[in-house]
Amino acid sequence: MEESFLRNVLRFYSEENSLSTGNLENFLHLITSRRAESVDADTNPLKNTECSSLSELLSVFGLGNASVVSLNDLEMMCPAILNQVLLPACPYTFPSNLNESTSLPDHKVWGYGFLAVTVINLAALMGLFLVPLTKKTYFPKVLTYFIGLAIGTLFSNAVLQLMPEALGLDPRDDNYVLDVVGIFGGFYILFFTERVLKIVLKADTELGHSHFPPLQSSDVTISTFSNDLVISNISGDIITNDNNLEMNSINEKSNNPCESPAVEQNACALLVCRWFKGDGMSNIKTVAWMITVSDAVHNFIDGLAIGASFTVSLLTGFSTSIAIFCEEFPHELGDFVILLNSGMSVGQALCFNLLSSMSCYLGLTLGILLGRSFAPNAIFAIAGGMFLYISLADMFPEMNSIMAAHTKGYRGRVVFFLIQNAGLLTGFTIILLITLFAGDINLG
Repeated sequence: MEESFLRNVLRFYSEENSLSTGNLENFLHLITSRRAESVDADTNPLKNTECSSLSELLSVFGLGNASVVSLNDLEMMCPAILNQVLLPACPYTFPSNLNESTSLPDHKVWGYGFLAVTVINLAALMGLFLVPLTKKTYFPKVLTYFIGLAIGTLFSNAVLQLMPEALGLDPRDDNYVLDVVGIFGGFYILFFTERVLKIVLKADTELGHSHFPPLQSSDVTISTFSNDLVISNISGDIITNDNNLEMNSINEKSNNPCESPAVEQNACALLVCRWFKGDGMSNIKTVAWMITVSDAVHNFIDGLAIGASFTVSLLTGFSTSIAIFCEEFPHELGDFVILLNSGMSVGQALCFNLLSSMSCYLGLTLGILLGRSFAPNAIFAIAGGMFLYISLADMFPEMNSIMAAHTKGYRGRVVFFLIQNAGLLTGFTIILLITLFAGDINLG
């Protein structure tokens, strides 16, 4: 019988077996806003007693890092909750939006999660269609902006969203946002100072590894024949082809692409993924398999972070998804270039990229299940560390190496520097605004 009263609280917030800490805070505001006038009277012996915040109450009961409380936890906390009603220091006002659940119902968590992962995977596949643009003179500038955008969103999402969530902090209560802005400020000041000094001193030499080395005509040739993409290397071997492919080295009168030994293992492989067996696989360099496996692991962790984020709130989920979206576009474009240069055909690169992207759905499923059943703080901590590593140790040197490889003279360095700044500041501003106004944004 006692449990039915507690379940009524969960039913009020459309939850089943546990109550999110966000809704628990809403519950505290709700009951304190309905207290009697005698609570504020001077005769109240508790008038000088401090009002404990939600995080302090959770810590008292050993739930400091919890994102949800079970029925047993709620029963244990009931005396403390009732005590809040009697304290004049506790909030009396009740904002109108606090009666709305900050935690999404299960069907919305799954729906938004799968939608976000699908959009991210489709955006990643855009890299394949943009491979021909790598020969354009403006492409390094466009790529630099997107890498800067990815660094800004990943870094700010890690320090503004994921790590505070891992520590059980709420931007509305703990007022940590301005302090975290200082972290980005320290990073940006050093970046700005170093970049200006190198421009002034004309220090063109930069350390770092890039997934986007300048493409030389002797290495890769990208052209179009009969509306089909053709990529060939210096030896004249065909990396990708289609049934309507026309090459000077192939008899133009040939009606069957499999008649030529040079194209047989690649053209015929496009039919039903026949590249999974035969000699064609042995011609693919080891780096291609390393990229594919690491992508699968990377995508799995991305899905894990997205799933756990949507279990906390819709805005947290979208914030994490935006950061991953901005990171995936330049990352996958670089991977496609590597896979094609490693001996894969376009069909093979597309197939293996799709296979590795499936792991993102597995990570999403596990992230939602763990976020609903257990505290997702560990997931946020791991994802935050991963985002910091990718942004600072991987993508930042890559952005610098692109600048070093494609700039000539003072003007070119200034242009790339401005593009880098635009990407970094845009990414940081997007996540900062989401964090600051998350409580005021209603997506239905």
